[in-house]
Amino acid sequence: MHIEAGVVQGAKMLLSYGTAIAVIGTTVKLAIDNLNENGILSLVLKSILATILVFACFEILPHYAVGISEVHLILGTTIFLVFGIAPAAIGLALGLLIQGLFFAQFDLPQYGINVTTLLASMLILHYAAKKIIPENIPYKDISYTQMLKMSIVWEGAIVSWVAFWAFYGQGFGAENLANVFSFGSAYMGVVILEPVIDLAVLSAVKAFN
Repeated sequence: MHIEAGVVQGAKMLLSYGTAIAVIGTTVKLAIDNLNENGILSLVLKSILATILVFACFEILPHYAVGISEVHLILGTTIFLVFGIAPAAIGLALGLLIQGLFFAQFDLPQYGINVTTLLASMLILHYAAKKIIPENIPYKDISYTQMLKMSIVWEGAIVSWVAFWAFYGQGFGAENLANVFSFGSAYMGVVILEPVIDLAVLSAVKAFN
């Protein structure tokens, strides 16, 4: 979901700054709510663990560029359900930033685009989860069907945001359509694999309990 350099250029980058401010502002609000409810130690610890896991997904797990973006296995649904919305969102934002600062400086100009894709998708998952699972249900009690639905929401949101940035930046020409199709086709592997991993983690938790 790392948009390639040059896909969105010039004045069009202004939109990414605005969307980044919006999703980061929402994350700050969620973090404050979490802080008031659970305390600073819980928020900091979970955010650090989420950041480490996100960074590992970006740098250690296989990833490759296809068309207008990179294909990553992020495990967003599991991170969300294990740590909660605020730590998960913080982990995504910080993991992406650390990667850009120390390992992929060429991605920094696209940080607003990429953080919007991640955080907006996480917020969509957060609101969808309220409809899919009962409030305050323990992770181990989530059904496989519910987990699968949330995984599909997460993957669908990521792909939709990547397609949006591509069409916004480059229009609907034949070459760009081909690039978006190439990315979508390559991402199908993640769409299939990530829910399987999410379900496997849930199954392990259920077995342990």
